[in-house]
Amino acid sequence: MAHYFMLSNYTEQGIRDVRDSPKRVEAARNLMRAAGGEMRAFYLTMGTYDFIVHSEFPDDAAAARFALSIGALGNVRTTTVKAFSESEFRDIIGSLP
Repeated sequence: MAHYFMLSNYTEQGIRDVRDSPKRVEAARNLMRAAGGEMRAFYLTMGTYDFIVHSEFPDDAAAARFALSIGALGNVRTTTVKAFSESEFRDIIGSLP
């Protein structure tokens, strides 16, 4: 499965109801599973992003569907970054001409 990091910020709606965030994380975890994915880690962060989620999905389309579904709820805005493991990195570098 492919790895993704979702760099996320609360919207005005999301921060207004911030106390509901733990429930929303659980709902997101269930939505990921329904999309064939898995939440590997959730981190509350300080700085540019409010939280970061490490997830795995079977493909880019599944990750995009999840990100769009979460965004449509109106509580967060996400920037999704696809990540490659060290093993995948080594394979990519090893395949360079």
